[in-house]
Amino acid sequence: MKKQAKSSMPAGDLSSRGQLSSPQALRQYIQRFPQASVLVVGDLILDHYVMGKVSRISPEAPVPVVHVESESLRLGGAANVFNNILALGGKADLCGVIGADESGRLLMKELGAKRSGRGGVVIDHDRPTTRKSRVIAHHQQIVRYDVEGRHELKAVLQRRILQYVESRLRELTCVVVSDYAKGVISAGLMSELTRLAALRKVPVIVDPKVEHFGYYKGVTVITPNHLEATQASGVHGDDDQAINEAGAMIRQRLGCQSVLITRGEKGMSLYEADGTSWHLPTQARQVYDVTGAGDTVIGTLALALSTGASIKNGAILANHAAGIVVGMVGTATVSPEQLSEVLGNE
Repeated sequence: MKKQAKSSMPAGDLSSRGQLSSPQALRQYIQRFPQASVLVVGDLILDHYVMGKVSRISPEAPVPVVHVESESLRLGGAANVFNNILALGGKADLCGVIGADESGRLLMKELGAKRSGRGGVVIDHDRPTTRKSRVIAHHQQIVRYDVEGRHELKAVLQRRILQYVESRLRELTCVVVSDYAKGVISAGLMSELTRLAALRKVPVIVDPKVEHFGYYKGVTVITPNHLEATQASGVHGDDDQAINEAGAMIRQRLGCQSVLITRGEKGMSLYEADGTSWHLPTQARQVYDVTGAGDTVIGTLALALSTGASIKNGAILANHAAGIVVGMVGTATVSPEQLSEVLGNE
């Protein structure tokens, strides 16, 4: 395997022998996940699933009639990142906002015993709790309808979140920013959060939104998908050359240590500060639903970096974890046992 010196060259392949850490070495990081303490800051979402079957078209309009068989509520957005970290055995806390409504009450109920207290979750009486409702039949999403408010948080609520972050930094191994552009992450909050984390030398990993790319200067790692990366960089296309140009450009503009671009069926591409880049082929065996896969990627990466893994080894673990969750319907989590098992025995 060759390291890449220029963004126009094909990325190296992390699956090549000699560069990929052994499954045994990777499992040692997984075994240390309980030592990690990660704070997730971002947009809390209540995911609502309506599951059923379709056997006819409505006589009222050319739309399918779904016979509802079950409904469920799951943690989404930043709350799903939090849930993924806990499922993998790490310690996690959460900062975000809910509304003073039924969805907010239900979201806090879903968090339940997973949290010792509400801590950094604040209530905004001027916005609804973000709720995404998905109607699914025969493993296919028929429609999604959202309830949300996207305006920026009031200054007093931003201060409360930052005060909570500062109070926790001494015991943290990583901060994750889960930005769904629902109002929690602003330029001011991001600037202060990055400053506070740098003082304590705590890494900051960001799952970004295109419209907020200018907010993320100086973070440790950013994890856009391929569409976000090309849109944010202004590069056209989704082939290897375009993604390489986008990755190098984003890393340089933001001054971050690494850029990890998730590319769906094409795997992931990693761009580092020394100009090298690496490609990880996908680990997905069967894809049912990509909902929440980015949450799994960033949660796994945060745990790996927290326990001493290099960014490359962290990306390998995150790639395997994503390969598991896309084989499930809806927002899902991965257990340490599942992640260890898919590493194989090479």
